[in-house]
Amino acid sequence: MSKLTLAQLNDWAVKFRDVINENREYLTALDAEIGDADHGSNMARGTTAAAEKLLADPPATVSAFGKTVGMTLVSTVGGASGPLFGTLFLRFGTTAGDVTELDGAALLAALEAGVNGVQARGKAEPGDKTMVDVLVPALAELKTQLDGGADLKTALQQTAVASATAKDATKPLVAKKGRASYLGERSAGHIDPGSASTAILFETLAAAVA
Repeated sequence: MSKLTLAQLNDWAVKFRDVINENREYLTALDAEIGDADHGSNMARGTTAAAEKLLADPPATVSAFGKTVGMTLVSTVGGASGPLFGTLFLRFGTTAGDVTELDGAALLAALEAGVNGVQARGKAEPGDKTMVDVLVPALAELKTQLDGGADLKTALQQTAVASATAKDATKPLVAKKGRASYLGERSAGHIDPGSASTAILFETLAAAVA
């Protein structure tokens, strides 16, 4: 497989909704330990709204896909996660442009723009115990896979594995951003909920092309 189609991107958003909803209580439990206990419900609401919009009015381009998902997440998720996940998709779509499919290089560029947008908006760096702790290593793994000649399916499968590993690696970290940072050293020993939902993002992207 050499290209990711618009239909697969739409399927990604639908799968993201499904798996977020399946893990709603898990995400809420994670957030109850170091946050406001609303991450699961917030993400479920936003991803459901985004998927419904895509299914009701399928976008004609990747740019439109990113705008639909991004704006919907910004307006429906709430908290810090809405603007951050929304920015990820908005930058993704803007960088991809008015195309209907993405090869590996174009997908990587779109995701890089999204991750850069998240970091610029949230002012977080790797090690701060945020979604950036999954985004950065996942992106690095995708680049490594593509540079090594892997096809998109294989590259995204390995990226999903890397994202799950990165999610687990947030457990010993001390939070330096967001609500969890108020706990100081007590935030260590808990998986960051934003990292968990970000790992699901890459898991479902891999599933959409499987």
